[in-house]
Amino acid sequence: MRLVRGRLAAVSVRASLVAGVWVGGSLGLVLGSIVGALLAWTAGTILGWQRDLAFTLGVARALLPLGDQVAALRWISSNWFLVIPATAAVIAVVAAIVGGLIGALLAAVYNRSPRHAAVVVEIPDVVEEPTAGADAGATTRPRRAGTRRGRGGDRGGSPTAQSSEDG
Repeated sequence: MRLVRGRLAAVSVRASLVAGVWVGGSLGLVLGSIVGALLAWTAGTILGWQRDLAFTLGVARALLPLGDQVAALRWISSNWFLVIPATAAVIAVVAAIVGGLIGALLAAVYNRSPRHAAVVVEIPDVVEEPTAGADAGATTRPRRAGTRRGRGGDRGGSPTAQSSEDG
């Protein structure tokens, strides 16, 4: 192995965009799952808090904070198995778009900058040996004139020419 020093001339914008989408989507999926679980838990906690306040103070639920949202809070709390994946998916899509744009932007800025990163690359020492396979003594057939890749023979390449010969 020998080491070669050089500089990284350019970064692929497309590859950086795809990498940003993958990273943003993955992090968004995890963060979205956590946010969805907190949302479902918070909805259940608010419902319990409202129930306790209404019972101890004798106040109607509509007069308590978030009293108008009881139906929505019940739905979120009871359908947590739908809320968590839906929240995770929405946040993952938004994070993937943002991550892709950030990755593409960073690659474009790097490619336009005058200073580039120094890199060291290992190049293996390759010893070329004569091959005993296809290259050693292999011959190619001559192509037949007028046919594509030598197929079709001398009969003519069109189906109409072949059908007139058959009949």
